[in-house]
Amino acid sequence: MKLRSPFSILLLLFLYLLFPGGVFAQALLSGQVRDARSRLPLEGVTVSANTGEQTLSNKAGQWSLQLPPEAASINFAYLGYTPQVLQIQSINSRQTILLQPAAAQLGEVVVTGYESNRPLLQTAGALSVVESEVLQRSDESSLVRAVNTLPGIRMEERATASYRISIRGSSLRSPYGIRNVKVYFDEVPLTEATGVTNLNVLDAANFSRIEVLKGPAGSIYGAGTGGTMLLEPRRAAPGEHELQLKTTLGSYGLRRYMATASTGSDKANLLVQYTRQQYDGYREQSAMDRQVLLLSSEFYPSERSTIKANVIYSDLYYELPGGLTKEQYEQNPRQARGGMFGSVVQNASMNQEGVNVGLSQEYRFSDNWKNTTALYGLFRFRDHPFNTDYERNTAQEYGGRTSFAWNTNLGAVGTTLTAGGEYQHGFAVDRTYDNNKGRPDSLRSDDEVLAKTGLLFTQAEFTLPAGWIATAALSLNNTSYEITRLHQAVSGGEYRFNRNYDVVLSPRVALLKRLTDQVSLHASVSSGFSPPTEEEILTSNGELNQQLEPEKGINYEAGIRGYTLGRRLSYDLVGFHFRLRETIVSRQDLSSIAVFRNVGATAQSGLETALAYTIIENVELPVSLLKVWGSYTYSHFRFRDYQKDEADLSGNKLTGVAPHTVTAGVDLATKLGLYLNLTANYVDEIPLTDENTFFADAYFVVGAQAGFRRELGRHFALDVFGGVENLTNQKYSLGNDLNAFGGRYFQPAAPRNYYGGLSLKYKF
Repeated sequence: MKLRSPFSILLLLFLYLLFPGGVFAQALLSGQVRDARSRLPLEGVTVSANTGEQTLSNKAGQWSLQLPPEAASINFAYLGYTPQVLQIQSINSRQTILLQPAAAQLGEVVVTGYESNRPLLQTAGALSVVESEVLQRSDESSLVRAVNTLPGIRMEERATASYRISIRGSSLRSPYGIRNVKVYFDEVPLTEATGVTNLNVLDAANFSRIEVLKGPAGSIYGAGTGGTMLLEPRRAAPGEHELQLKTTLGSYGLRRYMATASTGSDKANLLVQYTRQQYDGYREQSAMDRQVLLLSSEFYPSERSTIKANVIYSDLYYELPGGLTKEQYEQNPRQARGGMFGSVVQNASMNQEGVNVGLSQEYRFSDNWKNTTALYGLFRFRDHPFNTDYERNTAQEYGGRTSFAWNTNLGAVGTTLTAGGEYQHGFAVDRTYDNNKGRPDSLRSDDEVLAKTGLLFTQAEFTLPAGWIATAALSLNNTSYEITRLHQAVSGGEYRFNRNYDVVLSPRVALLKRLTDQVSLHASVSSGFSPPTEEEILTSNGELNQQLEPEKGINYEAGIRGYTLGRRLSYDLVGFHFRLRETIVSRQDLSSIAVFRNVGATAQSGLETALAYTIIENVELPVSLLKVWGSYTYSHFRFRDYQKDEADLSGNKLTGVAPHTVTAGVDLATKLGLYLNLTANYVDEIPLTDENTFFADAYFVVGAQAGFRRELGRHFALDVFGGVENLTNQKYSLGNDLNAFGGRYFQPAAPRNYYGGLSLKYKF
């Protein structure tokens, strides 16, 4: 071994004495910071050691820091994200740090709507977000309470688990189920090619977040004039390894059980969740039983790639009590529809079983160029005795969506270009029978339905000087149906019905101005195109509605959102005007079958506002959180050019829409672990017929949940809770039947009812 020269030894000794503990003891640490949800690099993250050294991450999320020997920890802090503190000995060389988005304030929430991945303050559009803590403010037995906290949106249950969603009046054509609202579950369509969404097959605990885009969003998400919902599944967080058991018991036979196992690391995360909910029902023939198994996973094979896989199995059964007349509703709201075709006699109910599988990959070719591709498949079986018929059908479907995004600079203008496409291919076998006291009898019709829908889209987003952001988007939409009738009881012949709805261009332009770091203005113009769904063309009485035309409309809106009062008060205000042509409405015929027709046009103007004021937010204080919030919606919706038989209904109020709705709440938490959530909801009277001759009364309901949440040692966490719904004991109808034959408009909701339960977590 070669010995060092005396000169080298003296030089090393001199440096050691001159820089004690410096040259030889200082360590250079480096790594990268990414968003834990999107895996995108985060620029401007403050990286600071406990000894004071500090740096910022660059555009690629990369950072490096020279540390003295006494440094013990590093803190990562970024606006809108939960800070993370790591011990230096636990940080590997070139480690990727994943920061969790915080759900705290309006402008800090990063949204994925419009493919922008921008903070809400930088998003030009009417968009609302339901975070996980809002979903958990009640017993999670229904999505209704959480979704109805948002302005411009009404969610209803005609029967237990029979959901209906109205975004700016879109329930006009939805006597049951969800139509004209496009729904995605983790980047893949939950809305089927036929235009129908079976949201009730999922459990509220399956979601960690919901984004709602209001009005036409066809420039990115395809055909539709009602809006778009983006559902994000619940996932394990990096470093999380836990088991959770939760049970809830309540009035009218509510039993709810949930078991969750989750594990997460910087390379992968996996969550398996089983939920079962049973309910005897407030009304006759209103029981339900639902089981959902969710497998949610993410894998990060490299810094450039993120792979997601989701599997959902659902087995759902619920009963349909049917609508009541005003007299029946006043006399005994707990009764089901009676008579020869009564709900109990005919066992009116829904039994549905299905599997949804989704697989997606985001690949980042560079810091400026990425592709996201998702593929999915589903299988569904439905057995549905109704009051006047019996339906049995199976459906299978596959499809995919891909988009490319490129970030570049055009001179001094930052530009994001997005382009992609989506395709859905569905095949269903639909059979209808006579209903003989809950059993299928004579075959009425036997149909094979092939539905195909697709779109191509492109979007350009420009970050201009002086705080301006401009967006221009365009999509090309096409939908077609091929219905083969194998049997029809009346004619007995076989024939085919083909309908290819013309390719339609749907443009959208938007402009946003950042007035300050805390306030922004936005405005947009967008068009929408919404073809009829399969259930509107092929009604349950077996008739084909061959003349039904697509809805088309154009929407204008402008809004302001931001903070004030030291960022404690957040606000979001939007005004809009939507003009819809070839409006589709539904009516019930003599046998209670919903039939559909185009009726001219509607003019829908409104105002939506959301406010939240955080009075206290400090974990060190006895009262660690005190927050008040509220939302208000004003809807001036009118029919235009609507001639029904001999009557001119132009100028009438839009059926099923309340002119005024208000939701408000208070959230309180203490350092000891006690918490309280109060929610109040007011809904104005609702017109139940196009003629505006019958109205549902206005109502005001209050709900409350209180509990105790505490860590028990290093491994256990306990949450004991109890609550009450309809504290005001209001008599009201939730999910009215519009234009119902025989005046059977009302679907009574439960009076004051209670629940309680506990959740126990074990952390490894």
